[in-house]
Amino acid sequence: MHYPHKVSNRKRVRKIGFRARMKTKKGRQMLNRKRRVGRSVNVV
Repeated sequence: MHYPHKVSNRKRVRKIGFRARMKTKKGRQMLNRKRRVGRSVNVV
């Protein structure tokens, strides 16, 4: 089987991880939105 797209976990974490979310205003808004809904926030 051929997997064409191998995701680098380090790149993924740096782009969409918790700390990446906390860096931007919109990312923080997203986390707070999820918290308000009652979702446990664990990104990556």
